[in-house]
Amino acid sequence: MKKNWWKFIPLFAMAYAIPFAFLGEVSVQTILHETIRNLYFHVTMWFSMMILFIVSFVNSIRYLGSNQLLHDYRAAMYAKTALMFGFIGIFTGMVWANNTWGTPWVNDPQLNGAAITILSYLAYFILRNSVKDEQKKARLSAVYNIFAFALMFVLLGILPRINDSLHPGKGGNPGFGKYDLAPAMRTVFYLSILSWTLIGVWISQIQIRILRIQSKKQ
Repeated sequence: MKKNWWKFIPLFAMAYAIPFAFLGEVSVQTILHETIRNLYFHVTMWFSMMILFIVSFVNSIRYLGSNQLLHDYRAAMYAKTALMFGFIGIFTGMVWANNTWGTPWVNDPQLNGAAITILSYLAYFILRNSVKDEQKKARLSAVYNIFAFALMFVLLGILPRINDSLHPGKGGNPGFGKYDLAPAMRTVFYLSILSWTLIGVWISQIQIRILRIQSKKQ
């Protein structure tokens, strides 16, 4: 029980954050209006996805340095959970775009980069499933994961900032940090990032345990 104390954090945090996201007071912005409530879901989901992909990336590097399959399992399962968050992030983003831009998808470098990122990580799991030997699978997956992470960094972190983009904080547009947001909104925003990230860690750990049990049965 002492080792699992941190699991109570997202439970209690979400019990406060989710009702606030739907019912709490928000600073209504031009164009965004009440859709700014999606800030608590779409943006926080992407932050958590990025953190989980970083954990996956680090574990791929650790595997290449140690050849321990546990690091490969961690890399794969954290990437899997991050990918799930990515799909949710794209869906919530499409809902937001449809309400603010009039269409669920536009020719935007951030959106296109997100789609390519998702496809590149789907290819990561296709690669894993195509190789039977555990060590060979782990080595190929680790190398691919490093390149996929580097690609994601370029697509989501660099290109949207140097090209025209409709997204806040990209292409010369002010980020949400520049907006006149109510103090409570910032608190719930950061609380949601922490909560989604810890939930992602929790889900990943469960999947890692399952994978280790399956590997021992083989």
